[in-house]
Amino acid sequence: MHSVAVLAFENVSPFHLSVPSLVFGRVGADGRAPYRVDVCAERPGALSTPAGFDIDVKHGLEVLERADTVVIPSWPRGAAISDDLRAALHGAHARGARIVGLCLGSWAVAASGLADGREVTTHWSAAADLARAYPAVLVRADRLWSDLGDLVTSAGVAAALDCCLHLVRTDFGSREATQLARALVTAPHRSGSQAQYIPIAVPDAADDDPIEHAMVWARTHLGDPIDLDGWAAVALMSRRTFTRHFRDRTGNSPQQWLLHQRADRARLLLESTADTMDRIAAETGFGTAVSLRHHFHRILGTSPAAHRAMFHSAAADIRRTSARLDRSSAG
Repeated sequence: MHSVAVLAFENVSPFHLSVPSLVFGRVGADGRAPYRVDVCAERPGALSTPAGFDIDVKHGLEVLERADTVVIPSWPRGAAISDDLRAALHGAHARGARIVGLCLGSWAVAASGLADGREVTTHWSAAADLARAYPAVLVRADRLWSDLGDLVTSAGVAAALDCCLHLVRTDFGSREATQLARALVTAPHRSGSQAQYIPIAVPDAADDDPIEHAMVWARTHLGDPIDLDGWAAVALMSRRTFTRHFRDRTGNSPQQWLLHQRADRARLLLESTADTMDRIAAETGFGTAVSLRHHFHRILGTSPAAHRAMFHSAAADIRRTSARLDRSSAG
């Protein structure tokens, strides 16, 4: 049996705490129990939550001494970790346990020092702060999760479900993960960026951040040809300086980042419109349907047509389920 320790703390979000317990606890719903899930805390006992009720945690950090996977489902933004927790995480990691940080749990992973010289993924809204706080860590906000084998981190909210399902797939295969996803009424696998199923959140342009200003400008001109010299001029920089600062800011070259933004805009149009591939290619700056298919598959791991079919099929399943529930309620 694979042992999972889930870390709770004062004022933990019940939703974030429930995700790993739900996913790893539900795998054995047919009678098999491949995971044992224990919730623990630095100080066992009653912990408050922002939901207006308390939770009672029975286990302490000693659970980490035998865990195969340690999950930090969230973390107070900007908070350090205690020496006891750092020692427990290092001890578990040295013993071979997999350390998982979901959403802002990646903050605790970075604070532990285990990710120095490596990368973590976190919620896009916290990425810049986390990168500033821990410059030895490469912070990614352009993907749903990062799996380094011993360290796994994810983006926020729904991406925590994606990451946990990915771990089930890694541990016990696609069949188990797919069956579990069906029971949870969620997609068994989402490849791509954090914003794959939702519109991209565009922060306000900051006068003191020329790279952010250039990123906002590019997102509003995705359908237009964008040459690097003209884009650098938006940031009032030379091409070489712009490229260097852009890579420092995002971890990607401007061209790579732009392709990902265009693919994500195409993803949104595929989900929300009936536009032809040629029209979507034109509106996202890919130019042709051939170019759209090539880059979409390379970045998101599936074809535009397959993505549209999967999304519409899932939406139809939800509508049918809702209709059945409505008929049952009416009866």
